[in-house]
Amino acid sequence: MKTWKLADIGLFFKNSFQAVLRGEFLLRLNIGRYFIHIAYTFLLFGLAIWFSLMIETTMSKVEKNKAVLKELEIVHSQKVFEIVNVSRRSSVEQMLGELGSRVGEPDKPATTVKR
Repeated sequence: MKTWKLADIGLFFKNSFQAVLRGEFLLRLNIGRYFIHIAYTFLLFGLAIWFSLMIETTMSKVEKNKAVLKELEIVHSQKVFEIVNVSRRSSVEQMLGELGSRVGEPDKPATTVKR
């Protein structure tokens, strides 16, 4: 029975690392016949990571657009409020008075011209 030394463990890790760099690690473990399955698994993991990144990008765009939409809703509400204020008769008469116009609310009903 052989006893393990610390140098043997270091040599094992060194040889394993060199095998990984050369692409021989799977062949040394004698699992070359499962290479297609291993490649397929890595492909699936890669696709899962890629879809996750795409979803994260889309979700960040959605959050940005929600913030922009909320800001635009506030601006729209302000514009509607300003239009409602300007369209009242009293404010229209006041603005016309400030501009020096003699136009105002009619005192008597309109006369109809007959043909």
